Amino acid sequence: MWFAIYTSPRHEKRVGQYLSQRKIEHYLPLYQVRRKWSDGSLVTLDLPLFPGYIFVRIVRSERVRVLEVPGVVTFIGGTGGKPASLPEAEIDALRSGLRLRNAEPHPLLTIGQRARIVSGPLAGMEGIVVWKKNCLRVVLTMDLIMQSVAVEVDGMELEIVDSSAANAPSAEPLPKIRPAAHARPRSLPHAANRGA
Repeated sequence: MWFAIYTSPRHEKRVGQYLSQRKIEHYLPLYQVRRKWSDGSLVTLDLPLFPGYIFVRIVRSERVRVLEVPGVVTFIGGTGGKPASLPEAEIDALRSGLRLRNAEPHPLLTIGQRARIVSGPLAGMEGIVVWKKNCLRVVLTMDLIMQSVAVEVDGMELEIVDSSAANAPSAEPLPKIRPAAHARPRSLPHAANRGA
């Protein structure tokens, strides 16, 4: 079973090394970001997609082995002292789909339009539609660890999940998507005329 563990701040990669040394299967999703140092040089960094969290695949009885790893703070979720496991399909989708998408951390959102990715990598996953950096994105949330990640999508890959959310007022209307400079603008599929 997969579980989420919380690490000391900025110790995710080190904890991953320790888990590897102990032959404990784990998954630390990373994303690349370009930063400019004070000397003007540009560097590309691999940073944790879910800061402070790593996913481990163990049987419940191996919890102590994981908690003994330096930098591991606790297991996430659950009741009665037992950690909550994550759905295998969710971890599999992240492992296979994030390599094929441009992803970055995103603040946890509680408002907005819910949509399901219906094709391509991450198909079947649901999230909240946002517009950022002239690009349509879906914010996927791992509820157990209260962390989100925004992935770029094409509007044709989405279907609206909850029609009541489409009619709810939002802070900012979703801009029209322009797939190419010469193409006519179009709105998000299935969302046109919903709120009118």
